[in-house]
Amino acid sequence: MRTFTTLEGNSQRLDGGAMFGNAPKALWSRWVETDEQNRISLSCRALLVQEEGRNILVETGIGAFFEPRLKERYGIVEDHHVLLDSLSEVGLTHEDIQVVVLTHLHFDHAGGLLSTWDQGQPSTLLFPNATFITGQRHWHRAKRPHPRDQASFIPELLELLETSGRLELIEDGRHSSTLGKSWRFHFSDGHTPGLMIPEFDMPEGPVVFPGDLIPGTPWVHLPITMGYDRFPETLIDEKEGLLDTLVDRHGRLVFTHDPLVAVAYVERDNDGRYRVSAPQGNLKMVCR
Repeated sequence: MRTFTTLEGNSQRLDGGAMFGNAPKALWSRWVETDEQNRISLSCRALLVQEEGRNILVETGIGAFFEPRLKERYGIVEDHHVLLDSLSEVGLTHEDIQVVVLTHLHFDHAGGLLSTWDQGQPSTLLFPNATFITGQRHWHRAKRPHPRDQASFIPELLELLETSGRLELIEDGRHSSTLGKSWRFHFSDGHTPGLMIPEFDMPEGPVVFPGDLIPGTPWVHLPITMGYDRFPETLIDEKEGLLDTLVDRHGRLVFTHDPLVAVAYVERDNDGRYRVSAPQGNLKMVCR
């Protein structure tokens, strides 16, 4: 039996223009509200999958590792590590997680691996009993980033992962030796080279965690990309391919950054445009 639960992590407020790339505010303001600094609210959501006696966590959100100055710069709302509270609500601690799957290693997706900031104390790696899984190509990108995205990575986290002895790197087109063939991985280069997108089956159809390929419901619209995306045209092509397969297979997306919608199906409207259907907020223990 496999169950899945969506878990909230620390939330952010980021510039709306940056989140919607070259789309004008007249368009994207129909979907989201802004504050006085033109920032929009974002979740940093994780997915807990429980199967065969294992607790598998997809992503860890941004966490609470930033010192106060950077916390303010990146619009992190809470002071404490919200994901740890969310795990507690379902009867778990970070020590109960056996596998952590990371779509990529940007700080708002992997920062939750680190302990809460404590002045004068070094960051420590949480999840002491977990194998950490990410894409091999993206790992190399994180180790040697481009100046454009260098600030998105956490050097001390990479060192902690590497020295943990519990890091599994997945090559494109391969399965994970830890998770087995019931988990499939797509790879994307539009947001960041080698982003890894996990997929698993449920009786109603596949469930896909697209990370920053499709961070929330507005980005299901094909032309909408983020200013943070490295290769927007590539991303649009990748997004179209994934959405096509989900429409055909009646699949669901889990959104990491959407503050309101955690999970939704995908369909095409009468004009052939993609849209979400049956959107749901956070899901608790969906069992099949």
